[in-house]
Amino acid sequence: MATYAFKAVDLAGVPARGELEAPDKQAVTDQLRQRGLIVLDINEQKVAVSSQDLFDRFKKVSARDLTVMTRQLATMVASGMSILGAFHVLEEQTENDKLKEILVQVRSDIEAGISLSDALAKHPNVFNRLYVSMARTGEMAGMLEESLMRVAELLEKQDSLRRQVRGAMAYPMMIGIFSLVVLLALVAFLIPVFEDVFKQQNGAKLPFITQISVSASHALTQRWYLIIAGTVGMVFLVKKWKRSEMGTAQWDTIKLKIPAKIGDAIHKIALARWSRTFSGLVHAGVPILQAIEITGATAGNVHLERAMDEVRDSVQKGGTIAEPLRKNRMFPTMVAHMVGVGEETGNLDGMLGKIADFYEDEVAAVVKALTSILEPVMIILVGAIVGFIVISMYLPLFQVYDKIR
Repeated sequence: MATYAFKAVDLAGVPARGELEAPDKQAVTDQLRQRGLIVLDINEQKVAVSSQDLFDRFKKVSARDLTVMTRQLATMVASGMSILGAFHVLEEQTENDKLKEILVQVRSDIEAGISLSDALAKHPNVFNRLYVSMARTGEMAGMLEESLMRVAELLEKQDSLRRQVRGAMAYPMMIGIFSLVVLLALVAFLIPVFEDVFKQQNGAKLPFITQISVSASHALTQRWYLIIAGTVGMVFLVKKWKRSEMGTAQWDTIKLKIPAKIGDAIHKIALARWSRTFSGLVHAGVPILQAIEITGATAGNVHLERAMDEVRDSVQKGGTIAEPLRKNRMFPTMVAHMVGVGEETGNLDGMLGKIADFYEDEVAAVVKALTSILEPVMIILVGAIVGFIVISMYLPLFQVYDKIR
């Protein structure tokens, strides 16, 4: 997409100037003609790329900023304010520079005659398919404010779940980072001091665990660049593997099988997100096949995505949603049963909402239990590592003491 500056006049001869984003000049001409303008001149704007622009490309719009913006937009539209007026207000009060830039582009597209949903769809990194589909459905049904409010509620639920998990993992993560720093300090600074003492033993053979500690110290202090290069290379390969189709499926399978209730928590988080998304789409009036497709694409788990493909095939053949769920191991019997009841009673979105509430509560309980388990485990692990290093350093000293006696 390029930016074009245009000069035009309307049918009354009143001049008009401005800028539009479009793939080419012809697209700009078509947009201006739709607005009843006669094109006089169109020039592509050459924008110099600065270091700040490159830095801004890596900025992200947080889920919280997007949620607040959506709720404010829904409130202003519900009060009778025009879409353009609402976006002008949002541009002025939004503190996130990246989001403000996107809002300006969306508003410019709307001024050019593009619908809100189509303007949002141009920014998939911020407005995903779920967001765009619910906005489009709201436009078509004349219930835009209700759809936007529903999107805001959905984003708030997802963000709350995400922050809950991150908050619970914050303390174990801090212990882990502190333990790593202590371990590196011991290996890099303490062991070399003892090693000088060991050398004075005139070549006496060191115990096995002491040899391990000394070798680790040599690797860290003398071959640190190989460790960094190996770590970076390993991270790169793992990320590349996870992005591949086969790697994504394998990684999702591994996550679900992690012991100590971690896999169970990941499974319940996926189900909570799945049911909340599906409920929001159905409630907003999105066509069922489209809702199924979007739910699968935004599920965040390849097994749920494949399950929704089976559901879509079942619905296309005149079957039910619940039947494929009963045959899939990702969905507990309770979920399939409640979805079946929702289909029979015509309250599918309500049942899905109850499923989401149930699993969000389950996630809170599992995460709390997981935190209580991880804390003592990590403390024991840290103690074991430090104890191993201390013992490995003092064993040779004990041998010297025995010889002196």
